[in-house]
Amino acid sequence: MIRDASASDLPEIYVVINDAASAYKGIIPADRWVEPYMSEAELTEQIADGVRFRCWVEDEGVDAGRVTGVMGIQDKGEVNLIRHAYVRSAQRGQGIGGQLLADLTSQTSKPILIGTWQAATWAIRFYQRHGFALVSESRKNALLRTFWNIPDRQVETSVVLASQDFEPEQAG
Repeated sequence: MIRDASASDLPEIYVVINDAASAYKGIIPADRWVEPYMSEAELTEQIADGVRFRCWVEDEGVDAGRVTGVMGIQDKGEVNLIRHAYVRSAQRGQGIGGQLLADLTSQTSKPILIGTWQAATWAIRFYQRHGFALVSESRKNALLRTFWNIPDRQVETSVVLASQDFEPEQAG
């Protein structure tokens, strides 16, 4: 079941993000890896900055009621950003991420941008399977500097994927 996150979900969202982000360890540049990958304070800041999370909650079995996937969307005016898309390691490959992505994309008529690590090839392939396309290197740099608040080193080591309705002239 997919539903909006509530304040009481924050501890589980924190666990899901950090469990799933463990896949980045040894893959993304070592100078960008920290533990935890996202602190509780950073998660709270992201929500205060307008990231609205949706949660996949198991509705049966031993994990009934447990949050096993999260994905956020952030309104940035002319576009929406998909933010912090994570599924618990034990539940990967079950279609949870795809269902969360479909849920969020159905809630907006705006073009969608997604930023991820260049080295996270599995994430890039996931978004490409769902209709998103990589933007050019120069476009990526402009988009990351316009819509994200990330360090230059992260800009250098990231990619941006765009929905099919994104016009290259948008945002810069």
